Amino acid sequence: MKKIFWLGVGITLGVVAARKLAAAKGALGPEGLNRAVGRASDAVHDFAGALRSGMDQRETELRAALGLDPERPVGPRH
Repeated sequence: MKKIFWLGVGITLGVVAARKLAAAKGALGPEGLNRAVGRASDAVHDFAGALRSGMDQRETELRAALGLDPERPVGPRH
């Protein structure tokens, strides 16, 4: 009974190790690098968009509070 248990543990560890190696091998190639750079680029783009939106909203609030540019259209910059 112990031999069957340890055989199952060994097979499980082998399968997990093989999957980890395959994932690491895929991440090291040019395709993996392209995916990583693409994700980072998307994250930076999304952050910049949120930052611009917040800046525009705050600027509108400040201008309204100070009474400047009442005819200024509300919306994102072009």
